Amino acid sequence: MAGGMFDMAHPAVALSGIAGNFISFLVFLAPLATFIQVYKKKTTGGFSSVPYVVALFSCVLWIFYAHVKTNSTFLLTINSFGCGVEAIYIAAYLIYAPRRARLRTLAYFFLLDVAAFGLVAVITVYGIAPTHREKFLGGVCLAFSMAVFVAPLSIIFKVIKTKSVEYMPVGLSFCLVLSSVAWFCYGFFTHDPFVMYPNVGGFFFSCAQMGLYFRYRNHPSNAVLPTTTDASDGGAAVQQQQQQTQVIELPVHTVAILSVGPVPVVGMHKIEVVATEQQTIVANKSAEVIEIAAAV
Repeated sequence: MAGGMFDMAHPAVALSGIAGNFISFLVFLAPLATFIQVYKKKTTGGFSSVPYVVALFSCVLWIFYAHVKTNSTFLLTINSFGCGVEAIYIAAYLIYAPRRARLRTLAYFFLLDVAAFGLVAVITVYGIAPTHREKFLGGVCLAFSMAVFVAPLSIIFKVIKTKSVEYMPVGLSFCLVLSSVAWFCYGFFTHDPFVMYPNVGGFFFSCAQMGLYFRYRNHPSNAVLPTTTDASDGGAAVQQQQQQTQVIELPVHTVAILSVGPVPVVGMHKIEVVATEQQTIVANKSAEVIEIAAAV
């Protein structure tokens, strides 16, 4: 049997599955601190709900695949947990989001989690022979994982261009490396290519992000400098700027999209608070950046 819980006849399967579940469990809980703040402030703060909707879609896809494949206890446990967590995140978002954001979230939910999954389920049950259902569903899950692998390229190019790692949490990238290794081993020992192959991409992108982080973490562009004066004219203090800028970074919004392991979507909002001499405060919210670091 491949993938049975605590199956000591196959200790490598059991150990890799337990490790994958444990790491993915932590990644799923990563946005919890953010939603606690949402609850306290009674507002979502403007961040996107798309990562959570996509995460829920990924979880239900893999639950369906695990049921069709059978003997995939580790896939069922972590994706069932993820499905419940993501549903709670979405419900909390719907409660505290503005009306327009709430309507968009509902549209995304019904389009992806209801309509798209329903279409896949109908095709699988009524259009695919039972002997080919596992391959069909595995192919769908694999294609979905590969699609989200393209997303980290944007953040990688942004880091290289700006030489700034402010949107790249190294701790999460390290967890994704461990997750990729664990789920790759699980797929290898259970002879499941649909679990194994996506983690190659996940491992590559996670390592690339960690490498870029250590390459640019001490770069001057990551520092926020206070207002300075130029005293090179013999002591005459010349004001270079009449504004003092403080950069406030809101908490990182993370969510695990489980494609047999976490494919996290990381979003961060950045607000610049500019205090002028007249004490006028202007809040300028920059465009939201969503990073998808694939690590199935």
